[in-house]
This record gives sequence, structure tokens and C-alpha cells, in this order.
Amino acid sequence: MIGLASRTPRGPRIEPSRLSRRDLLSEAVSGMLQRPARSALTALGTVLGVGTFVAVLGLTATTSSQIDDRFSLLSATEVSVRDVGAQQDEFAGVSFPEDAERRIERLHGVEHAGLYWEVEGAASGGVSGSPVAGGTTEQVKVYAASPGMLDAAGASVAEGRLYDDFLAGSDTPVALLGEGLATRLGITTTATRPAVFIDGQAFTVVGILSAVRRKPELLLNVVVPPRTADRVWGAPKRGGTQMLIETRPGAARQIAHEAPVALDPAHPSYLKATPPPDPRSLRSSVTSDLSRLFLLLAAICLVIGAVGIANTTLVAVLERTGEIGLRRALGAGARHIMAQFLAESGALGVLGGLIGTSLGTVLVVVVSAWREWTPVVDPATVAAAPLVGLATGLLAGLYPAWRASRIQPAEALRR
Repeated sequence: MIGLASRTPRGPRIEPSRLSRRDLLSEAVSGMLQRPARSALTALGTVLGVGTFVAVLGLTATTSSQIDDRFSLLSATEVSVRDVGAQQDEFAGVSFPEDAERRIERLHGVEHAGLYWEVEGAASGGVSGSPVAGGTTEQVKVYAASPGMLDAAGASVAEGRLYDDFLAGSDTPVALLGEGLATRLGITTTATRPAVFIDGQAFTVVGILSAVRRKPELLLNVVVPPRTADRVWGAPKRGGTQMLIETRPGAARQIAHEAPVALDPAHPSYLKATPPPDPRSLRSSVTSDLSRLFLLLAAICLVIGAVGIANTTLVAVLERTGEIGLRRALGAGARHIMAQFLAESGALGVLGGLIGTSLGTVLVVVVSAWREWTPVVDPATVAAAPLVGLATGLLAGLYPAWRASRIQPAEALRR
């Protein structure tokens, strides 16, 4: 009997339920198309996040390229020389000779050079546009700068002109004002030969500065010729005088090496020349800082988009409890339900990633055209952006999909 019973044929074997990739994709697309408005709003978060991701990376690369160009034009052609003789020798005098500018301009590769310093104690009572007490008074600084220094700084005027060697050498009380300071003092034109009063001394305004490529502090204060500053306030203190040198591209480091010897062959150590920093390290530092900042902003946008997808998917799970119960009753396993909702959230992420990539790239091109820049977009960023959208959608849908897979068929069908 035992032998016969062992030969008794068993019932038909029940195959486990399966969900093919094709069916999974079909179900995901069907779930999206059943609620197009909700799907569009859900994907909007990913569109914004991925679009911001592409846009900020593209604008970072474009801006870094512009920073490189400006650095090459300005910082790479600037050398500053400072008098440090008083720090090394108690009895050292001023290390800049009378013909300091001519000595430097004779060096090969120099475009412009000039001396300047901040006048100590000047304008302690403020600068006013009227000698009468009670008028508008501004608390600013006074800088003494030679015509060569203004040329090296790349100064330009909105009204009037820069003082030249004749005015600077004739001890004429003239001054240059920054555009903002001139407006506050009520001076809008130089045609009427306006004057400003510094410590009771009248200075004719010959020009209103509109921009300087170097030394932007000149725009906020008053600039006078060195000989005029010597007569009114006395010679500068030891160590306070500096020289600004504009060089041709590629000559800055050589000029920084030669300048102290040309100015004071007997004591070149009394002068410290500062060459521009290494452009490669500076570019790398600036680009790295910008990339970190904008990547953080992009990550925040992606997190916001992921939260939006998670909330919407979780609400969809609660609304589709009956559908989930019916699928479970017909043989769908928990893993099938989880895969279905993950596929839907992933599809929304990919769709949002594709749209966001397109919008981000268009934004970079539009901003670059508006600013007259050359747009720079890394192909790797464009290729990776849809994958970022997919990852965002999958991570956002992970918890709602797990919640859906835990719903029991009997409980779902009772609702």
C-alpha cells in the first residue's frame, strides 16, 4: 500500500506569477496616462531639479571661462611694488626715487607705472561741495596718485578728464571724484569747473571717474596729484607709498623680479614686488568654489523634486488601494506591486529628467547669448542628467512602493 500510494500522481503544478519587463513598462505607462494632470505635476519637481542641475553646471562652466579671460587680461598683467625699507632699516628713507616711474617704464614689457598712497589725516572733517557750513559732507579717504598710476589702473571718466603730467607737476589743486561721490555732493558736470573742499582747501574737480579696471577703491574716494598732496598734507609716511605696474601678457613675473633692482640698485630688498598668482591654481580654485556652490543649489532643487514625487506617489498608493488588492487577489506578489510603483516613479523621473535637461541647456544658451558669452555645456552633464532624474524618481518612489507592497489583499478589497 505504501508503494502504491507513493506512485499516486500529484495534482498539476502551479506556476508562480511573473511580471515581464514588457508588462511592467506597459503598466507604468498606463498608470501615468490614466492621470495625466497628476503625472505632469509630479514630474514638474524633477523637471525643475534636473533643469536647475544642468543650468547651474553649464552656467558655472561658462562663468569660469569668462573669469579665466578676465584674469588673463587684468590680474596676469599687474605687478605691485611696496616700500618695506622702514621695516628692515630704522634709518632707511623713502626707497622710491624721484624718477621711479621713468625707471620702470624703461623695462621691456611695461605698459604703464605710477606711484600712489593713502593720505593720512586728510579729510578728517569730511569732503563737501560747498565752503559754507551745513552743506552736504561725505566722510571719504584721499588718495594721491600719479597720472601713470591712473593709466595703470585703467581709469576712465564720465565727465571731464584725468589730470595729466602738466597739472600733476605744476602743483595745481585739482581732484578726481568717483561717480557715486560726485552725485552725493551734487556735482554732475565739470563744465562749470566745480570745486570740492577738503579740510578747508578748495580743489577744482577736473574729472568724474566712471570706472577703473584695477584698484576699485579709487571710485569711492577723492584722488589728487602727489605734489599737491605733499604741499597740503606733507610727505607720505615711510612704507606707505606703493607702485602699480601694468605689464604686457607674460611679462609680469619678469618685471616683478627686475623692478626692485631698477628702482634701488643699492638696496633692492627695501622694495617688495608682488607678481600675479599662478593663473592655473587661481582658475582651479575659483572653478572649484563655484562648482561646489552651484552643485549644492542643484542638490537642494533635486531634493525638493524628490519630496514632491514621494508625496504624490504616496497619495496615489492610498487612492489605488482597491486596485492593489485586486492585483494581489489575482496572483500578483508583493515584489510585483513594489516593482510596478517603482517603475511608475522611475518613468516620471526619466521624463522629468529629459525635459529638465532640454530646458536647462536652452537656459544656458539664452543667458550666454544675452551676456554675449560663449556657452559651455559638458556633454557628460547632458548625458548624466536623465540618469539623475531616474535615480531621483526611484529613490522618491521607494517608500510609497514599499507601502503598496505591504497592503494585504483581503484588507484592500474590504475598502
